[in-house]
Amino acid sequence: VPGISDSVLSDRLRELTEAGLVARTVEEGPPVSVSYTLTGAGRELLPALEQIGRWAERHLTARGVRELGHT
Repeated sequence: VPGISDSVLSDRLRELTEAGLVARTVEEGPPVSVSYTLTGAGRELLPALEQIGRWAERHLTARGVRELGHT
C-alpha cells in the first residue's frame, strides 16, 4: 500500500485478522511467505466498501475533500 509504513500495515492486518475479516496464511520457507485473504465475513463487506468507494470518487478531489453539501 503506497504511503503506509510497514508497522502500520502490520497493525491494520492484525486488527482485520482479529476481527475475522481476513485470514493469515504462513508458508514456511525459505523464504517464509505470509499471505492474507478475505474471509466470508470480509467478502460480505465488499458491496458496502464498493459503495463507499463510489461515494469517495464523487466527493473527493485530487486536492482534498470538497466541502460536503456544497457540490
